[in-house]
Amino acid sequence: MKRLTLVLATLLALTGCGLRGASEFTPDAEPGSIRPLDGTAGVQLVVGSKNFTEQIVLGKIAVIALQVSGFDVVDSTNIPGSVAHREGILSGEVDLHWEYTGTAWISYLGNEAGIPDRKRQWEAVRKADAKNGLTWLPPAPMNNTYGFAVRREAVAELGGITKLSQIADLPVDQRTFCVESEFASRNDGFEPMLAKYDLAFGKPRGVPRDNVRMLDTGAIYAATDAGACSFGEIFTTDGRLKALGLTVLEDDRHFFPAYNVAPVVRTDVLAQHPQLAQVLGGITPMLTDDVLIELNRRVDVDGEEPADVALEWMRSKGLVG
Repeated sequence: MKRLTLVLATLLALTGCGLRGASEFTPDAEPGSIRPLDGTAGVQLVVGSKNFTEQIVLGKIAVIALQVSGFDVVDSTNIPGSVAHREGILSGEVDLHWEYTGTAWISYLGNEAGIPDRKRQWEAVRKADAKNGLTWLPPAPMNNTYGFAVRREAVAELGGITKLSQIADLPVDQRTFCVESEFASRNDGFEPMLAKYDLAFGKPRGVPRDNVRMLDTGAIYAATDAGACSFGEIFTTDGRLKALGLTVLEDDRHFFPAYNVAPVVRTDVLAQHPQLAQVLGGITPMLTDDVLIELNRRVDVDGEEPADVALEWMRSKGLVG
């Protein structure tokens, strides 16, 4: 805890004038199903996000929605680092952001293992973070958790595989994996996953060490697509899954924790402006895995601006004009 406090203090000293994102561009939008609300004029809200694609897109969606609702929004999306992102809302520099249930439960609240059941995981986080002055609104269907994927063309070669439990039925020489170093050392990572699926790591009849390649996260997708390994570690809403035609295997023994995203609002801010729950609650149920995969793909593969992608999606749903 002392080390974490030191890190946070250092980060705040470096930022000096407060948390600021690297990109504050957000296009204007007109009302759609989201309408201007009473009591929002002149009310300033700061919206934050982490600095990776999915978080920036979600942050821009919130910025646009709240601007159309009539709030005076300060765009602090794209904050570098999860620690700074968390400290922003705890300190009051940020009023609301999107966060993942599993991330908060394990990384921020200090629990050793996540909860695979999505509802139970959200309820646990909501209860625990209430003590920190934060309110977790209902989560989205999307679950950006870990998983393993195979080349679409290799599914038939691997016996029509669709589930992680079926890996144990394959010959040992087909049980090859590409993983990142962090995942290999996590409590919810590679070796515990293999044990859950009755695959002994480092054993000749399980998954020999020579069957595992350590790669950077981005390289895993390309290596899996190229056939360098049968199974590549992925994030389940990554846009490269669709772009490369990778098939995600079902976690049929429910090993991986739930990482559903949800709007998190400072409790005092929500008490003053309960309309926030109404605005964000109209968006959250639309955020499915398939939606985020497509939005992420447009940014990471097609090179579009996150704000433009957010606005076009919201217009396609009639949320804004």
